[in-house]
Amino acid sequence: MKKLFILALSVVTLASCDQFGKGSAEQAMRERDSLMQIINQRDDELDEIMGAINEVQEGFRRINEAEGRVTIANGQPEGASTRSIITENMQYIQQAMQQNREMIAQLQDKLKKSNVNAKSLERTIQGLQEQLEAQGQRIQELEAQLAEKDILIAEQGDQIDNLSENVNSLTQENRQKSETMAAQDKDLHTAWFVFGTKAELKEQKILKDGDVLKTADFNKDYFTQCDIRVMKEIKLYSKSAQILTTHPAGSYTLQKDEKGEYVLRITEANKFWSVSKFLVIRVK
Repeated sequence: MKKLFILALSVVTLASCDQFGKGSAEQAMRERDSLMQIINQRDDELDEIMGAINEVQEGFRRINEAEGRVTIANGQPEGASTRSIITENMQYIQQAMQQNREMIAQLQDKLKKSNVNAKSLERTIQGLQEQLEAQGQRIQELEAQLAEKDILIAEQGDQIDNLSENVNSLTQENRQKSETMAAQDKDLHTAWFVFGTKAELKEQKILKDGDVLKTADFNKDYFTQCDIRVMKEIKLYSKSAQILTTHPAGSYTLQKDEKGEYVLRITEANKFWSVSKFLVIRVK
């Protein structure tokens, strides 16, 4: 409307200037162009200010959305994904708040330097400044809540760590006990046996001066280790066999197989090995 009014005024001015000469008409044209330039400049400044105001308001809207996501996440059970959501949104809020601060400061500066003289714009920018301060206060309160929650989480984390340490300690203790019991169980059920000719047994110092295992210098590696719970039968591959160590009668049998070779069968393991965990058999 301002531009139409100026154009109409210019036409009237030009028409009247025709009555006074060409020089006056040119002067009128220059004045009209100058007025149009001033009006266009003010319109551009106004458009720029209004665009900046819209950007600030859009920034507030996005901050409010991010704030809502933090509030929702803050009420959820603690977890890695929840903490990630809170952290990302709080970082975004801080960045957006800083951008709005800078834009409002630029708006205030532009309005001071512009040719636009509008009290309503001043009030609008002042309202944006107040809105920014109120939002900043809410963010501080939210940060305080998150900080308090972090303290609680840290305390719970310490408790969990202590429990984990106790569990690990108990687990290690139980493992050691299990290993000890397993070793004891293995020792309890481990025995050694050997069979060989008289010459072989004497060579390994198992048989010495007619006695068996009377000295500690015999070759233990010559024996075969076995689990008495598993080992119930020993094939001797000989038609002559004599047990030299002491084992209770009735806990075993020594019989020949279909080939006429002796086989030792242990019928009561605990009783058989109760006197000695070493079994020595002389064969021919």
